Amino acid sequence: MSRCCRLFGISRQAIYQSENRIKKRNVELSQIKPIVQTIRVDMPRIGTRKLYFLIKRDLEELNIKIGRDGLFDYLRSEKMLVKPKKNYTKTTNSKHWLKKYPYLLKDTKVERPEQVFVSDITYIKSRERTHYLSLVTDAFSRKIMGYKLSDDMSAENVVQALQKALKHRKADLPLIHHSDRGLQYCSSIYQNVLKSNLIVPSMTEGYDCYQNALAERINGILKQEFLLYKCNTGKELENLIAESIETYNSKRPHLSLNMKTPNFIHEKTIEASLDGFN
Repeated sequence: MSRCCRLFGISRQAIYQSENRIKKRNVELSQIKPIVQTIRVDMPRIGTRKLYFLIKRDLEELNIKIGRDGLFDYLRSEKMLVKPKKNYTKTTNSKHWLKKYPYLLKDTKVERPEQVFVSDITYIKSRERTHYLSLVTDAFSRKIMGYKLSDDMSAENVVQALQKALKHRKADLPLIHHSDRGLQYCSSIYQNVLKSNLIVPSMTEGYDCYQNALAERINGILKQEFLLYKCNTGKELENLIAESIETYNSKRPHLSLNMKTPNFIHEKTIEASLDGFN
């Protein structure tokens, strides 16, 4: 030890002090793990940026000084970083004879809740079979307004997600419904519900999935962060989805919402929107 110290021009005391600092820092950082685990009970795959926002106050109370990059490094050392999942299953059949509608969002600036609803369908498997989850999301607040889990992708099932979203609607203001060009969304049963509620249909152009990117993103969040385990039955899956959507709407912060939750943004801005139209 003395020879190494002379070689590198440092003292033995400096080495011992460095070791003590490392041990002290490790003990300090060990307090982070249970905090993260508590949050991940409800949101098992929440990303590190959102985690840092949620635990920042706890870190200040514990007097733990660590930045976002430092939290990334700590979670990596504890093997607690989440890995992305990929979905390759196609759920859209746009090769049909039914009428398609123009893409309206190209020239639309979304400025309030319940101005644009986006819809999509994704698949989820239980040990019984493959199920299909239809979602209707508010484009401004990112709130999931309606959903339906079914055993097939029939228009009769998909339209139930829309009907649920309309029940949760608080404003009777102009509304655009945007989706892909799937058979279900072009069907008469779906379009009749839109028409009876004075909702204007909008659809992607051709096969451009990026024109419905928000709906795809919400699907991905649910499947990658919440629906992690294969349920035994469709009923179990339905209960898990209900809990997951409630947590997503009320607890999960969004980077695009300045780290606020969908429920918070929806409730806060819908009244202002109504006042502005009165």
